[in-house]
Amino acid sequence: MTTTPTKKPSIFSNLTTQILIAMFFGVILGIIVHNSSSEESAKEFSGYIKMLATVFIRLVQMIISPLVFTTLVVGIAKLGDIKAVGRIGGKALGWFFTASFISLLIGMFWVNMLQPGLGLNLSDVDLATASEVTEKAQGFSAQNFIEHIIPKSIVEAMASNEILQIVIFSIFFGLAAASIGDYAKPVVNALDKTSHIVLKMVNYVMKFAPLGVFGAIAGVFAVRDFSELALTYAKFFGSFLVGITSLWVVLLLIGYIFLKSSMTKLLRHIVSPLIIAFGTTSSEAVFPKLTEELERFGIKDKIVSFMLPLGYSFNLDGSMMYMTFASIFIAQAYGIDLSMGTQMTMLLVLMLTSKGIAGVPRASLVVVAATCGMFKIPIEGIALILPIDHFCDMFRSATNVLGNALATSVVGKWEKED
Repeated sequence: MTTTPTKKPSIFSNLTTQILIAMFFGVILGIIVHNSSSEESAKEFSGYIKMLATVFIRLVQMIISPLVFTTLVVGIAKLGDIKAVGRIGGKALGWFFTASFISLLIGMFWVNMLQPGLGLNLSDVDLATASEVTEKAQGFSAQNFIEHIIPKSIVEAMASNEILQIVIFSIFFGLAAASIGDYAKPVVNALDKTSHIVLKMVNYVMKFAPLGVFGAIAGVFAVRDFSELALTYAKFFGSFLVGITSLWVVLLLIGYIFLKSSMTKLLRHIVSPLIIAFGTTSSEAVFPKLTEELERFGIKDKIVSFMLPLGYSFNLDGSMMYMTFASIFIAQAYGIDLSMGTQMTMLLVLMLTSKGIAGVPRASLVVVAATCGMFKIPIEGIALILPIDHFCDMFRSATNVLGNALATSVVGKWEKED
């Protein structure tokens, strides 16, 4: 009896390979359209092709609320008691605030060392493009921030994908379920099964990822002359890349210190989420996929369920590094000298006001603009970085994903050892 040899999967069936190919062809198509079409036609093309990215991100957003709610409630209920929740939550918040502080410091260090804002020509800046961000920043205050954390309605929070608000409600719900014990088991089991159904949906949604990345990349390159932008913003973008590379080196070193050889295995698991986040400029777009990959990596589902939603609210390392970098860059461009004491105060303000910004469009820019307003730096200066912001966002979104994967893995390892 002869056995039929198993067919090896093609390299092109790998999601990561498909996404990289999609990125390549997206860049090529975008450049062709940009060079062969009028500005108006290129903008029209960009609007249509970006619909692919919009459809993909909306498909992901569709499952984020139920996934965060079900996994976090089940995770807390499985932890069993308030002491366990407090212990893991304490470790998580300790990690998040330390990582945030380091990220902010790296941004502050490099913007002071390289001073990309000095001698910048402000005459050609289109201030009108910044109006959307500056209007949002004017309504940004500590009072509004505190009010925004607590949901008025969980239905409203889920409808608008307010991750931090969903996390707050889920923590209370999970703690209540854990305190009731066996009586709550049918509800917890139902939510557990629901979370597995939602994770199965993730597999279907991820098949659209290459199309989403292709549309996002092609749409940007169709309307942006990257070579021209690179020349104009060479110092800013180059300095930013030095900063973000430094942050990656620090994160990877910390990863190898705590996870040792397992860090290489973790990177293999998260390479696909990293590339999707990079291509779509949305760390939110990979939340479900990252959940799945971290569980495959070997972290208990209850730890992933608890850590990752918290991380998306409190641990955005790439965005943090960018915030101090961009705020001080704008001050340099306007010739405003900030003392080291003022910069440290700014760092602490950013550390507090930036929590819970995941999923908010251009959230980093809104926080930067609001912080500039607090320190008497012209918030219109946001217009200086808007043309290059999309490319910076690609790097900071991928960095956010790396930071959250690392935080979840390290806390998961600590819990195994306890």
